[in-house]
Amino acid sequence: MELNKAVIDCMRVLRRRLRDEMSEDIHLNQPDAIAAMLHACLRSGDAETRALGVHLAELSDYQDDSKPANARQYRGHETSKPASEAAAPTDEAQRGQSVRMYRGQRVYN
Repeated sequence: MELNKAVIDCMRVLRRRLRDEMSEDIHLNQPDAIAAMLHACLRSGDAETRALGVHLAELSDYQDDSKPANARQYRGHETSKPASEAAAPTDEAQRGQSVRMYRGQRVYN
């Protein structure tokens, strides 16, 4: 994402408002500063603060990349199967083999 003058100015104004209103201390050099500001704006009770959050999201083309609630993760690696499929017995489990994960690889016992 590109930080231009308009984005930084909006972030400064929003940072001041969030600090005064909610005691949020968000630094502009944080890697997730925009996301933290936008989430704080959602919790804000002031309509102008929320409007500034919407404006910041439009300026920065922010896309929420958070995972869905049912996404599974194994040691930092996302699995491609949904939780419902993972709970279903597989052919290996039915034959009595157990499957473990070691460094991202399947190990059959």
